[in-house]
Amino acid sequence: MKVDVILGLQWGDEGKGKIVDVLSPAYDVIARFQGGPNAGHTIEFDGKKFILHTIPSGIFNPEKINVIGNGVIIDPFVFLKEIITLRLENVHPEKNLLISKKAHLILPSHRLLDAVYESDKGKAKIGSTLKGIGPTYTDKVGRLGIRVGDINASDFHQKYELLKQKHFKTIQSFNFDYQAIKIEGMEFAEYEKKWLDAVETLKNFEQIDSEIFINKCLKENKSILAEGAQGSLLDIDFGSYPFVTSSNTICAGVCSGLGIAPSKVGRVFGVFKAYCTRVGSGPFPTELDDEAGNKMRVTGHEFGSTTGRPRRCGWLDITALNHTVMLNGVTELVMMKADVLNAFENLNISMNYRFNNEIIDYIPFEDNKVKPVYKSVKGWNCEIDKVKKEEDFPPELNDYIRLIESETGVKITVVSLGPDRLQTIFR
Repeated sequence: MKVDVILGLQWGDEGKGKIVDVLSPAYDVIARFQGGPNAGHTIEFDGKKFILHTIPSGIFNPEKINVIGNGVIIDPFVFLKEIITLRLENVHPEKNLLISKKAHLILPSHRLLDAVYESDKGKAKIGSTLKGIGPTYTDKVGRLGIRVGDINASDFHQKYELLKQKHFKTIQSFNFDYQAIKIEGMEFAEYEKKWLDAVETLKNFEQIDSEIFINKCLKENKSILAEGAQGSLLDIDFGSYPFVTSSNTICAGVCSGLGIAPSKVGRVFGVFKAYCTRVGSGPFPTELDDEAGNKMRVTGHEFGSTTGRPRRCGWLDITALNHTVMLNGVTELVMMKADVLNAFENLNISMNYRFNNEIIDYIPFEDNKVKPVYKSVKGWNCEIDKVKKEEDFPPELNDYIRLIESETGVKITVVSLGPDRLQTIFR
């Protein structure tokens, strides 16, 4: 057996959570491999809506094992809020959720540092979610971090205090009063107490050596679906740096985030929207600062599920899509939110970039200097939300799909026509 992968091909918010939820019945194990509570995976079914930040999106299938891998970072406070929300809906994650001992913890002081660093950048802000993601990964790489397995040690509180005090010294060097910074609307001391209480809840979940567990499952021929967070254009190495996240969001991150060999990667599902969105700062060649962009935002409810911030919206970018298909070795494409484009008579697609008076078909290092070269196509201009099978697609939607397949060389095997599980067409 191999590990199949679902990841985003744009700047995140592509709809990965829904697709993981839809596909998870076909798998034995669903494992999240990177990122933290800056993710917001939205799942809707039976008239209910759930937003998961840390817990894998297969959690609603009680007979499936869900794993938080070593590449994920966990904020116990956010984790506990998710657990409480799920339990209220009669979902009990303690029965089928396993957590890697090697996953790092986001401390309350990491969130203070995040706020201080972002504030200090002034107009050069990257648009951080202020969840403590960057500082936590920094401590991980700096060999200072605290991991899930550490919470069971007798010296956990000593380790915690030492790292917290180190963070406080850094904050003071910026002439910031940490007491003035609110976290989740709370002063530091109050939030810290709730965080420490949440750590106790974390102890109730089975902690595993996830790389051993995952590879044992493979030997036992169990099927595994790896779930990514954020999007490929936010990858720390290959995204629009420095306006990126702090982890490897591309397929290579599966190997380090779960502890599997590259040869163990199987199908790679690349998820993308029928248009583009981005939250925060950074290059966005096809961004629309006009009525069309606002129509996409309103129709698609394009507001961050984690931050609530309005998303920037624009036309589909084939050059960027080809770039992330290449980086990830995508074997199948999944197109989301086609229904958001229902009301457009004509659609633009960026086919290439203009850069230094040349037409190019790649993302250059100077990604903030490219201009899109558009092709106009006819929109379907009708409601497709209730379409139940591919045969009923309007011809213009089929043309749109075929154009993307032709340009990327990859088949679109799934088309989403709405947020609910049932609004999913397999081709």
